[in-house]
Amino acid sequence: MSFADLGLNPELISSIQRAEYTQPYPIQVEAIPLLLKGKDVLGLAPTGSGKTAAYILPILQQLLAKEAPNDRAIQVLVMVPTRELAVQVGEVAENFSRFLPRRIKSLAVFGGVSINPQMIKLGGTEILIATPGRLLDLIERNAVSIDRIKMLVIDEADKVLQMGFREEMDRILAQVPKKKQTVLFSATMDQEVEELIQKLLREPVKIQVAAEDFTPDLIKQSAYRVSPETKGPFLRQFIQSGDWKQILIFTSSIRTADNVVGKLSKNGIPAVAFHGDKSQGARMEALAKFKSGKIRVLVATDLAARGIDIQALPLVINYELPRSPKDYIHRIGRTGRAGMEGEAVSLITPEELHHFKVIQKKMGKWLKLIHEEDFGKITE
Repeated sequence: MSFADLGLNPELISSIQRAEYTQPYPIQVEAIPLLLKGKDVLGLAPTGSGKTAAYILPILQQLLAKEAPNDRAIQVLVMVPTRELAVQVGEVAENFSRFLPRRIKSLAVFGGVSINPQMIKLGGTEILIATPGRLLDLIERNAVSIDRIKMLVIDEADKVLQMGFREEMDRILAQVPKKKQTVLFSATMDQEVEELIQKLLREPVKIQVAAEDFTPDLIKQSAYRVSPETKGPFLRQFIQSGDWKQILIFTSSIRTADNVVGKLSKNGIPAVAFHGDKSQGARMEALAKFKSGKIRVLVATDLAARGIDIQALPLVINYELPRSPKDYIHRIGRTGRAGMEGEAVSLITPEELHHFKVIQKKMGKWLKLIHEEDFGKITE
C-alpha cells in the first residue's frame, strides 16, 4: 500500500514525496480515506503510530480545494494537551504545506509564552493548533473565532482530560458549530473519553492500533547489562563509538537528566536537558538546537516521549527504564519513523532486570542482554 492508493491528489502525493515520507503507517492507511469522505473518526492509537499525518494530510487536501480565507475565521481546529505536541503538529502541517501549490497557513498557539506575537500571526490562519487555555485566552481577546470551523480534531484526548482541561474543553466545545467533521485520537479509553465521544462524534468509524502491539519493525533494539557505577562511562563510550548525528537519551528523573548532561558536557560531548523544570522558552530552545544539529545529544524525561517528532532521529537510548511498557513504546517510537531505520538501546543494571523482562513480555519481543565488557567485541 502506498500514499497514492489512499485517495490523495497528485499535489499531496508530490508533497509527501518531497517531504521524504515513503510508505504509510497502518493508522494512515485506515484514517486517510475515511477523512477524505467526510466521516467522523475515532482513532485509538499510541504516540509514534503516525496519527498526526493521518489527519493533517486529508485536512490539507480539503483546504487546498478552497480559497484562502480573508478573515480570522478558522477552518480547522486541532486541540492538543501540551505545548510540545502543538509545536510538533504545527511542524508536520508546515512540512507538507510548503510543497503545495498554495501555502496553507497553520499556527500553533500555547501558553507559557507571550500571547501578543501569537495574536499578530493569526491573520490568514486556516489550521489552528491550540492548547485549551491559550485558545480561550485568544477567544476572550476577540483575536480568533471558532464558530465556523469545518473540522475539529482532538489529539491525545485522554491526556487532555487527564491534565484537568475538562472545564476548558466544555467552554470551547460550546462555541464550535454542531455541523462539522470531528476526529478524536486517544491512546486509552476511560469514562471521560467515552463521554466526549458520545457528545461529539456522529456515527464515527473506529480504527485502532493497539499500543501493546505497536513495535516499529524498522527499529533495531539492543540492551546492555551494566553496573550502576559504570553506566555513565559506558554511555559516553557508546556515544563516541558511532557517528549518530542526533541522540535522544531518556532518564526517569529530572535530577538524573541534569547529571547526565553535566557528565557528557564535561567529557566533550555537547548535550542539553529537556524536562519539566525548564521554562517553556528553555525547552523550545533546547529542542531547536537539537533539531538543527547544533547540539548532538538531548537528555529528556518522559515529558518528551509525546512531544518530540524528528523524522530521521537515528538513535534513542534508555539510560533508565520507564515505569511502564507503554512508556517504553512511546520512547523508542521517537526513532524508526516515516519508513526510516532507527536504533534503540537500553542500559540495564541488575536492579532493572526484572522490570525489563516485564517490558519485553508485554512487548512480545525478547532481547539478548549484551554484557558491557563485550561491547568492544560486537561486530554487528
